[in-house]
Amino acid sequence: MKPNQRRKLLAAGASAAALAATSRPLLAQTLPSGTIRILVGFPPGGGSDVMARHIAEKLRERLNRNVIVENRAGASGTIAIDAMKTSPTDGSVLMYGTSATTVAQVVTRKNPTFDLEKDLSAIALTGTVCVVYVVSATLGVNNMAEYIAWLRRNPKNATFGTTAFGSATHFSMVELGQTIGIPLLPVAYKGAAPLVGDIIAGHVPAGCGGLTDFLVHHQSGKLKIIGITGGRRASAAPELPTVADLGYPKLTYEGFYGFYGPGKMSPTLINLWNRELRAATESPDLRDKLLGLGLEVQTSSPAEMHTRQMNLVTSFTASMKAAGYTPD
Repeated sequence: MKPNQRRKLLAAGASAAALAATSRPLLAQTLPSGTIRILVGFPPGGGSDVMARHIAEKLRERLNRNVIVENRAGASGTIAIDAMKTSPTDGSVLMYGTSATTVAQVVTRKNPTFDLEKDLSAIALTGTVCVVYVVSATLGVNNMAEYIAWLRRNPKNATFGTTAFGSATHFSMVELGQTIGIPLLPVAYKGAAPLVGDIIAGHVPAGCGGLTDFLVHHQSGKLKIIGITGGRRASAAPELPTVADLGYPKLTYEGFYGFYGPGKMSPTLINLWNRELRAATESPDLRDKLLGLGLEVQTSSPAEMHTRQMNLVTSFTASMKAAGYTPD
């Protein structure tokens, strides 16, 4: 081999090695090297928890470090937010949150325990989710028309469980009752898991929550989803009718899931986590898992997530007023 050829080969090898080094998780060299904690404001077993654990598994694989999910359940998810407010700002603690906790709790409380703008940093959207109307299989009804007929025969049982009082899973069902002319009374639960258990057992006849919380149980026949509030049919369950399909287009609503950091997290860390979370979420295997749970996977920049959040504050306020709910 001629000297100049050998020099070219060595140079090419050095370039390839440099490229490989930069394509390896550069973020892993910049983000905290210790354990990463993901806070979830609801109990184990619910949709938020299951999704967070799938995402944590993918992050462990990508970052080659320990990523754990911590359940800080209670107060409609705000206990996790309170924990975020005092968490380190070095990127070692994130929160997997839903608009049912962030937006809803700011809108529905006279004196919220947190400031949406100052105490939380929007990092990346994971996806959107609609609210679903669910009935217990013990009722013997299969669709919305049959549920309405059942309510007319059983007016004293016009109650429903909600995964979070003062949230879209509360207001959506109240507004449904107003629309069909049958007042529906909410029963508050601390997350989806206990509500699912009571619906399956028939302790509460109906419920309202995120599609991600109920889809698996619907598919197994343990309960029945009779309608969704999405603007289009769900990718994971296209057979489920939307509120527009049912003749109630004004009940259309979509919430979101996404990642937050503490309010004082640096823009550099926010952008680094945004890139890593988007790459993880958009990986084919994780995407399929999230879609299977009922999440319409959609990622975003931090600015796009912030804009979606503030737009939802406006529309959610209107929904709260329509449901006749007064901030407490």
